[in-house]
Amino acid sequence: MLKYANLTLLILFPVAWFAPLLRAGIALPLFGLSEISIISGLQELWQSDVILALLVTFFALFAPYLKTIGLALVQFDLLAPRALPALHLMGKLAMADIFLIALYIIVVKGVGLARVEVAWGLYLFTSCVLAAIAFGFLVDKTRPAS
Repeated sequence: MLKYANLTLLILFPVAWFAPLLRAGIALPLFGLSEISIISGLQELWQSDVILALLVTFFALFAPYLKTIGLALVQFDLLAPRALPALHLMGKLAMADIFLIALYIIVVKGVGLARVEVAWGLYLFTSCVLAAIAFGFLVDKTRPAS
């Protein structure tokens, strides 16, 4: 059952990448809020800061997805269990992206010039990353010691 729960993340992660993470706009009631997703944020970053865009692309897209694929390979006995420590590291790197988003929200709200609202995509992405980490630990617990 754990194998298939892990495989659902291969569908949920891409949904989370396109889902709205935040709604942001000017702190005046007449102006609407723009929705920001991981993909739309990355598109903006690639135009302004390529180094940061590379880092966020790795943390938000590649780290969680590679971890999920690697864990599935271990679960289906296509990858040796000795790869699990590296997969756990990938999950922790994906959490760094969530921390950065939270930090941006705090900074923008602290300035008071903009209005930021958390959207459902942030909860979905956070849940996917936390589920991937939990699945990794559960696989450790259920695998027989060698």
